[in-house]
Amino acid sequence: MGGPLEPLFDVEEMELSFGPQHPATHGVLRVQLKLDGEKILDARPIIGYLHRGTEKLFEQEPFNQCIPHTDRLDYIAAPTNNQGFVVTVEKLLGITIPPRAAYIRMILAELGRISSHLLWLATHAIDLGAITPFFYTFREREEILDLFEAYCGARLTLNAMRVGGLPYDLPDGWVERCAEMMEAFPAHIDEYETLLTENRIWKKRTVGIGVISAEEAIDWGLTGPPLRGSGVKWDIRKVFPYDRYDEVDFEVPIGKNGDTYDRYLVRMEEMRQSVRIIQQCMDRLPDGPIMAKVPKVLRAPEGMVYASVEAPKGELGYFIVTTPKGSQPYRCHVRPPSFVNLQSLPVLVDGLLVADLVAVIGTLDIVLGEIDR
Repeated sequence: MGGPLEPLFDVEEMELSFGPQHPATHGVLRVQLKLDGEKILDARPIIGYLHRGTEKLFEQEPFNQCIPHTDRLDYIAAPTNNQGFVVTVEKLLGITIPPRAAYIRMILAELGRISSHLLWLATHAIDLGAITPFFYTFREREEILDLFEAYCGARLTLNAMRVGGLPYDLPDGWVERCAEMMEAFPAHIDEYETLLTENRIWKKRTVGIGVISAEEAIDWGLTGPPLRGSGVKWDIRKVFPYDRYDEVDFEVPIGKNGDTYDRYLVRMEEMRQSVRIIQQCMDRLPDGPIMAKVPKVLRAPEGMVYASVEAPKGELGYFIVTTPKGSQPYRCHVRPPSFVNLQSLPVLVDGLLVADLVAVIGTLDIVLGEIDR
């Protein structure tokens, strides 16, 4: 009777698998959680369920035939995947593409950025209980996919670029259709923000959730909106310009607090800046060829090269090793932003609740096609 009182409830750590079937993991991602009730003590991302050997496939094909494999990495933003690969091979071979091809590439890449951010916003909002933005954002995304289809016949996996330029010129009326959409699109972004930006439920689910400082973000190798949301002004289009990005005027939006809400604001502003870039490219679009004079069979000198582009999710880089007069990569390694950004998940969710894990996965905007490869 006089001994110490026994606790009313036993407190025990519990391990739980979140995914890979859970819809909020945005693909076949499994997160092994260690929980105290609903509080997250540890979160370990487990990947590899979608592995297709893409990097090995690069070694089997000539350079231009590798491009369709890039479409399937970040299949939400195929143009920037194409762009990253062809920019790398052009750096290796010393090829300068015609001005018209460069501007068209930038238009396609920025349309892909907007399309990717629209899909991110739709799914991120649904994960947190807001259904209406899905219908709004897909309305505009369909217009972008229609433009892609009019250009090359595909809507998602475009295969829209070649080493040395482009496979097709813009069809008649395409620029006018794109200009009309870009004129109307900023008002639609305002609509999305009316639904969410000052919505008290949205802010309760995002403000102060998944905080990471600028120093930690750099240490973890974050790039893209997750890095800029922490206040680091780093954008490959500005730091190491490719195509003709050094000739257009745009701002790099950054956040202050490094939380889920700031990363949301950064992506919203990035869509507005993409509109600015597209409009400038269309205004400056010159006449002329869309393909440089390159041989039908591309043969590279022996060596290695790395180049990267600013994909919607962050820095997308390709490292290529070649043999003397090789017509295909001897080795090709992809540096996908989703793969690198995902490693910060345990830090972002430490001490949060299981419901907040959904918000943090959404704010990283991962796609498993480029994580597993």
